[in-house]
Formats: sequence, C-alpha cells, structure tokens
Amino acid sequence: MSPFPLSALPLSRHAIDRDHGSRSRPALFDELWDDPATRVLALWKGRALLTAESVEAATPAADGWGSATGIAALELLPVERVTSALVRVYLGRTLVATATERAGSAVVLEVLTDAAAAELEPDEARWGNLRTVATALSDRDAGLFTEALAIANWHASHTHCPRCGTPTVVEQAGWVRRCFEDGSEVFPRTDPAVIVTVLDRDDRLLLGSNAMWEQSRYSLLAGFVEPGESFESAVEREIYEEAGIRVVDAEYKGSQPWPFPASVMVGFTARLAEDQDPAALDPDGEEILDLRWFARNELWEARDQVILPGRSSIARALIEDWYGGSLDEPPVAP
Repeated sequence: MSPFPLSALPLSRHAIDRDHGSRSRPALFDELWDDPATRVLALWKGRALLTAESVEAATPAADGWGSATGIAALELLPVERVTSALVRVYLGRTLVATATERAGSAVVLEVLTDAAAAELEPDEARWGNLRTVATALSDRDAGLFTEALAIANWHASHTHCPRCGTPTVVEQAGWVRRCFEDGSEVFPRTDPAVIVTVLDRDDRLLLGSNAMWEQSRYSLLAGFVEPGESFESAVEREIYEEAGIRVVDAEYKGSQPWPFPASVMVGFTARLAEDQDPAALDPDGEEILDLRWFARNELWEARDQVILPGRSSIARALIEDWYGGSLDEPPVAP
C-alpha cells in the first residue's frame, strides 16, 4: 500500500470545522479578536509561517526518491502579533487540541505585505512552501495550509468584478466578494482537472515529461476538465490529445485539492484500448515532449535518471498505488 491511502491524500487531510454558519455574522472578527484563544495563520507570497523547530525538519529530495523525515508545524499566532493584512479570512475552528491551542480555537488567515512579513519574521527559512512541507504536517496543519492558500489565491485573482471591472469588496468573513457597482456577488471557484494512471495490457505505467520541466522529470498525464464535459470524457480526451492513444474503462480513484493556484485533482485509472499499439505513442510536442512505458522493476532501475512527482501530490500516490508500495523500496515480486 502507498504511504498515503487515496482516501487520505496529503492535501486532503483536515481537522477543522469550517463553521460556515458563522461567516455571515457582521461582527464576527470583533468577536474573534475578543477571544484570547483565536489564532492567526500568517501567509506571505503563498508561504505560511512555520515554528522554529520546523526549519530543520527534513523535506523530500528534489528527485522524488529520497525518504522524508521530520515533523513540521504551523506557527499559529495570537491576534496581537499580526498588525496588518491585505486580506483576512475566517478559516474555522480546530477539531483537535495541541500543546499550544485548545480544540475549538478559531483560526483566521491574514495575507501579509512584504513589509508586514519582514516585521513579523525576517528569516525567510521560517516561511514554508506547502508543496515541500505538506507530508511533514499534521492533519490539522495540512488542512489549514491548503485551505488558506486556496482562498488566498482566489482573492488575489478576483479583486475586480468579472462583469464590469469594478473593484470588489470582501464580505462573509472572506468567503464572498461583492461588486461596488451592481452588488453582484462572486464566490470562490476551483478548477477540476483529471490525472490518470494509464496502463497497457502488460500492466505497464505510462509517464510523460512536460515541456515546462527538466527533461528527466516524469509524471502521470493530466489536464483540465472543459465546460460541459464529464470527468470520464476528460480522461479519454486528454490522453488522446497528449499521447495520441485511446483509453477505456476510466475508473475513479480519489481526489485532492491542489491550490497552485486553484485546482482539485481528480485521480483515475484507465486501460489502453485493445486495438491500440503501446508503441504508437505520439506526444503532442507542445505540452508533452516525451512518453515512456514503465514496468515496476524498470521504474526502480531508472531511479537515478528519472525525477518523480513530489510526495504531496496525488500523482505520487497514484504511482505508488500501482507500484504496490513506497517508491523508496524495490517492488515486491509478484
């Protein structure tokens, strides 16, 4: 089994009640600021403040093969520690207690300017990237960081009304933006994308190298779902567009938010159609530059030449689900 079952992917974990019903209270932030248990999650340039001890926590190797060790934690701050913010969002209440916060504590996201972040913590090593620290975080902190980054990215891209271009104002504790001109409301959006474990008749796995990556980096094929399209249809279309082959029997495996900047990755497996030749791969040449089939032992033997997806991604979990265990170890003989 993979280290993260597909029902508990790294960025799908959570231990917070989003407390939707409280968002409409006009004085919510005043109430929260009067509660000494309220904590602030500080976010700067998409990075969250970590505890000092987390700086030394090991992160996965860049090639996707090395083991990850160490424990990281968010530095959740008393409200008086953060003096100003670009955006403020109520994230909800924690469901578990820690050594420093009680269960039920409210958590508020504050997106900081460069000046505010430098005043709060000038050591940039304390500001963690979700991609690299996710697997070292607890369920609570992984969920908080993912939620915070996703909603912050939405705010950054919706400062103006999509209908008329008028600036929008933040309402509903950070979960709605309203147009000054016509009063229309804009709600957070997430873009669905499919990611696919494609297998041939010999149970080999198809991996591709994207034009935006270094040539030795390979991952599963993926793409956004188009308007009016089902997930299953998107699987068939994307694989044909990127690899020139037809697949069948698309089967849902799991999903994970991917706030880079605003996606949810929906994982599938699919089989090469019977009338398709595995050797007839045809990368599109624009997005995908190279395609390769791997048997399990071939993937292990290529570990010094191939860079694999990071441990926070659903791509990694799907590959390990096919592989039959951790990619840190050779495959188990059938």
